[in-house]
Amino acid sequence: MGTLSSRLMHGGLRFGLFQAPFHAHWRNPTLQLQRDLDLCEWLDHLGFDEYWFGEHHSGGWEIITSPDLMIAAASQRTSRIKLGTGVVSVPYHTPFQVAERMVLLDHLTKGRVMFGVGPGALPSDAYMMGMDPKETRPRMEQALEAICHLLRSDDPLTMETHWFKLREARLQLSPYSDPLFDICMATTVSPNGPRSAGQFGGAVLSMSATTDAGFEALGSHWDVWNMKAQEHGHTADRSKWRIVAPVHIAETTEQAFKDVEHGIEPWVRYFREVVALPGAPDTDDRDEFVRAMVDGGFAVIGTPDDAAALVDRLWEQSGGFGALLVFGNDWANPQATKRSFELLIEEVAPRYQGSIRRRTSSHAWTAANREEFLGRAAAAGQEARERHEAEMAAKQEQQ
Repeated sequence: MGTLSSRLMHGGLRFGLFQAPFHAHWRNPTLQLQRDLDLCEWLDHLGFDEYWFGEHHSGGWEIITSPDLMIAAASQRTSRIKLGTGVVSVPYHTPFQVAERMVLLDHLTKGRVMFGVGPGALPSDAYMMGMDPKETRPRMEQALEAICHLLRSDDPLTMETHWFKLREARLQLSPYSDPLFDICMATTVSPNGPRSAGQFGGAVLSMSATTDAGFEALGSHWDVWNMKAQEHGHTADRSKWRIVAPVHIAETTEQAFKDVEHGIEPWVRYFREVVALPGAPDTDDRDEFVRAMVDGGFAVIGTPDDAAALVDRLWEQSGGFGALLVFGNDWANPQATKRSFELLIEEVAPRYQGSIRRRTSSHAWTAANREEFLGRAAAAGQEARERHEAEMAAKQEQQ
């Protein structure tokens, strides 16, 4: 298992946002989407590493239907933050076009794109497209076989399944990234995501790591991912493992709880009525529900120290990972949300990125030797005064 100190030696933990998004269905969608892009621009300014856009087609809350379009828009407003599809529901798309769009984005972003994939989260999406939810995962594996070949090989691909057909298919463009952008398989509790990551040379995007079952599965997910990667001639890389967690922080716990009064109640209703939050407490009382989420370890609503404690807990359970992604939400108003991210990058991230290591060491060394340094300074001052007095005395004698 890795340690936090060894992680610091290899470039530090990355921080980002996973934006499904979760926007109340009775509010202005144009403004909400604009705020998603504004927030991406703000996180780029703050120095965050990653921003992921989701894909959903029903439910009224998760209103980004095309993460690649959002990435294209965000890429024109940002300069360094990486932009991911979180995730492309590949059973809903022709594999050839998915591969083409990702390579195009790779060029438009000059290597800042990340490719997250999944079978589709909402059964209602599959229903509208005439699919049985039981079909989506087999379709995803078939699509990934084609997509990975198209992305990695110059050889033409001929492949036929019951839902797509390719004839001597090849991409016109090679990826901008060398050799390829990250490919991440979304997972919740089952081992399917880690198996696919190992089989196709990708990484893992853990969506339910703070639920009881998801947290328990973290260690086994690494084992499955590593095992399948070795079987297929790939290498499982912990630095490419992303873990998603709901986090809102403020200067005090009291302020954080006050902040989330803005929008957590409708979020809770959405998860209880539409998404079915695993392990949700059986209560209709907002404050009781929120407290149960925090006490049970599902969410952090508190201070930077609470967020750091979550990172430590996830690290110990998983054995090490590469990035913590905040599960985007509208719990707080836009100003408080931005402040939460400021605190995360200002006070939490440096603990895991090594950026304050030398400053802390310098401060400790200076403080530990304070008396000696003050004594030396005082002696130097005394010596200067004595030289001055001797010089003035000599001038008086000459007169």
